[in-house]
Amino acid sequence: MLEPVNQADVVIVGAGIAGLAAAHRLTSAGVTTAVLEAAPYAGGRMSTEKVDGFRLDRIGQFLSTSYPELRLTRGLDALVLRPFAPGVLVHGEGHHRRVGTAPAGRGAGSARSALSAVRALASAPRATSALGAGTGTPGVRLPGARPGVPLSDAVDQARLGAALARIAAMPVERLLARPESTARRALPLRGVPARTVDGFLRPLLSALLCDPELTTSSRCADLALQAFAGGRLCVPEGGAEVLPELLAQALPPGTVHTGVRVTSVSTTSVTTAEHGEVRCRAVLVATGAPAAAELLPGLHVPDFHPVTVVHHTMDVPPPTGASLLLDADRGGPVAHTAVISQVDPSRAPGGRALVSSTVLGAPPKDVDGAVRAHLAQLYGTSTARWETLAVHHTARAVPAMRPPHDLRRPVRLLAGLYVCGDHRDTSTVQGALRSGRRAAEAVLADLGAGPVHVADPLPEAA
Repeated sequence: MLEPVNQADVVIVGAGIAGLAAAHRLTSAGVTTAVLEAAPYAGGRMSTEKVDGFRLDRIGQFLSTSYPELRLTRGLDALVLRPFAPGVLVHGEGHHRRVGTAPAGRGAGSARSALSAVRALASAPRATSALGAGTGTPGVRLPGARPGVPLSDAVDQARLGAALARIAAMPVERLLARPESTARRALPLRGVPARTVDGFLRPLLSALLCDPELTTSSRCADLALQAFAGGRLCVPEGGAEVLPELLAQALPPGTVHTGVRVTSVSTTSVTTAEHGEVRCRAVLVATGAPAAAELLPGLHVPDFHPVTVVHHTMDVPPPTGASLLLDADRGGPVAHTAVISQVDPSRAPGGRALVSSTVLGAPPKDVDGAVRAHLAQLYGTSTARWETLAVHHTARAVPAMRPPHDLRRPVRLLAGLYVCGDHRDTSTVQGALRSGRRAAEAVLADLGAGPVHVADPLPEAA
């Protein structure tokens, strides 16, 4: 534990992934750093509950293999990503169909290959999939589901594939130059028909943004679509808590101090409830937005999207494999669900399956009963004998990114005082890590250590 006389070059308040990422950048530059966390563990909202051998994420945001910060952040070398099956499985009009991503290659050639592949798929009358990847991924026929109809006709499918290919290839600065509105208003302008918007883009973006009404900035939505089109959705092996655990373990011993509550900050010190004053050369506040505003009066606090995650176990898993299953019909409270143990086997003990389902917005009164009834429709199987392991409701789960949204909200408040977190960037793991890096670079520039940070780079796909 820190004693009042202990000092550091930089004190970071909060041991979430943004603060831990900043600590890695600072310590690698030779700057002594102390990370103070009020909770008894690091990680913030990225936490995982362990119940009888199951690993149950409390929020369960997705990662993407296209997130550059996962590769750039020191300490994440040992991170193992478990990808979902390519594309997503969409339930709508009583059947399921698989919709893929844009081709891996970028540019006009990718769009042409998507168009050609979609036309080839359309020539097969028994096909049940809508193609967005140019891969011909087959549809999935579940028990009780009637023969599938296409997501739309062949021309609409081609438009979807070409649109995803275009956004995967588009330079970020050009994407961010588009007029900004809400995602809901911008989707009809993205070159695909209304049926494709309702049957694929709307449920996909709702899942990626944790925003069922799509009030998110269209620019943030475009970044999310670009990440989806350019990579694979995935989860960290072992649960969400693995990211902060890896980051904390890779820091120099004695850097992270849990159970230390900071009550006030200045440019040269922090005051803690347990150990008095800790003197330093700079302070970086890396907590969630509400806690940061208590330490930094006047700081912008966004609205939040609530998220409820319900975890069930059973002996025999539903027949969807490692797919992410979305509901295009809004037939119940579940926005998306997956047999997560098929994606990451470490999350369930041997012989048991784990289904994790997410409710966006305010949950119904009998959330477990409503979720079970909806899952029976989505998976085409009885859920009566499924065992409920946990219901996790987080009222302030994901910061809202309504327009106008500043993707590079300042991290330097004044010389010696800085702030970072997903509320300063995009409300994603990518955004949190990037904000930590931006803040650390600003600290190093002001302290005269490391490379001078001339200007904030444009954000990568998030």
